[in-house]
Amino acid sequence: MSATTLEHGRKVAASRKTSLHRQRLWALWGSYIALAVFVVIFLVPPFYTLITSLKSSAEISAQSGSPWLVHHPTLENFWYLITYPNFQTYYLNSVIVTVLVVVVSMTISILAAFSLSRMGFWGSQSLSTGVFLTYLVPPSLLFIPLFQIIGKIGLINNFWCLVILYPTLAVPFCTWIMIGYFSSIPKELDEAALIDGANYLQILWKIFIPVAMPGIIAATIFAFTVSWGAFLYPLAYLYTSHEMVLTVGIISDLIRGDVFQWGKIMAACLLASLPPIVIYAFLMDYYVAGLTAGATKG
Repeated sequence: MSATTLEHGRKVAASRKTSLHRQRLWALWGSYIALAVFVVIFLVPPFYTLITSLKSSAEISAQSGSPWLVHHPTLENFWYLITYPNFQTYYLNSVIVTVLVVVVSMTISILAAFSLSRMGFWGSQSLSTGVFLTYLVPPSLLFIPLFQIIGKIGLINNFWCLVILYPTLAVPFCTWIMIGYFSSIPKELDEAALIDGANYLQILWKIFIPVAMPGIIAATIFAFTVSWGAFLYPLAYLYTSHEMVLTVGIISDLIRGDVFQWGKIMAACLLASLPPIVIYAFLMDYYVAGLTAGATKG
């Protein structure tokens, strides 16, 4: 091979390398631009919420000045809510309902997912599909018949009705996540445990729950999100202050007719969002892993 041919080959290789580098550079810059737009779109509302919560009612009502700046910051709105008995009641009710719903939903989901994915009884596959299809039914179609059921058992205007209603929203999706995660566990594990004399409950408790902990955490976070942030059911079933949860208590107490107490409303939204923010900040990796396994395996 002549020196001219070698030199031409080197030039072609260098040109391709340069072109590939430019393509990667453009792709990198395009990704950064898309992420920047995404960050701006999603961070502007919480930033405006924070700014408004630090303003007094007089400053919010004033027409002069930029709405994006705080000229006289104050914590009056936060202090009012922290010391306000009704807001404390809303918060406590939300915590009680959320804890109970998570416990009930995860107990049902884990047992259902284990039986559907590992015990292999007749119709388990069709039932697994039906469980997920149940999740696709909009809550707005269910709250009227559920209202009649809750009314017959005497739980209207009682936050305990939410402990019964919220699992209808959380259990189907949590079960679907757990089915995917349990199905990804090798069957040799439970077969070996059965040979050693373990029953199904022992297999679930000692093998599947520890191995599937990321999926359980993901399902738990989803159940928490459903029960903490649901709005339609509390709005339809609760109407007195001592029974309300945060989502409806904030709007019923801080909106009077056409008077909106924007500073206190924004402060209440920030205080209500603290538990989800903390949970997602520390458990986001488990949540993503659990959803990925539930969506792609099984």
